[in-house]
Amino acid sequence: MHNEIIETLPEEVKEQYLYEIEQLKFTKDFRSSTAEEWFLFLPSYKEPKSDGAFGKAIVHYDLMGTKEITINTSIIIEDPKLFDREHHVLIYLIGDEVINRIVGFANTLLTVYAGENSYKAEYKS
Repeated sequence: MHNEIIETLPEEVKEQYLYEIEQLKFTKDFRSSTAEEWFLFLPSYKEPKSDGAFGKAIVHYDLMGTKEITINTSIIIEDPKLFDREHHVLIYLIGDEVINRIVGFANTLLTVYAGENSYKAEYKS
C-alpha cells in the first residue's frame, strides 16, 4: 500500500487563496484592555464606499481566573463580493489564516459575518 495525497481544494481556489494570503495585511487598533480591533486588507477585495479594509476582526479576551482564557473573535467582512456562495471556501481559509496570525489557535470561539458565507467555529488548543 502506498500513501497517496488527495487534493480536495480546487486549483483555482488554491491559487487565489495563496495570492491573497501572501499579501494579507493588518492594522491594529486597541479598543480596551481586553479587546482589540484589527482592520484586514487583501489586494482583490475592498470595502466599497471607502475603498479600504475588506473586513475587520474584533478580538475579545475573556479572562476566567489566572490560567483560563477564552478568546471570542468576530470577523466582519465588508466587501459584498465575498458574500457570494462561490467564495465560501475562500472565506473559511481566510478565517483560519486570520485566527492563526492574530491569536495563534488558542481556545477561540470564532464568528464570521459574510452574508451567505457566515459561520461559527471553535478552536481548542
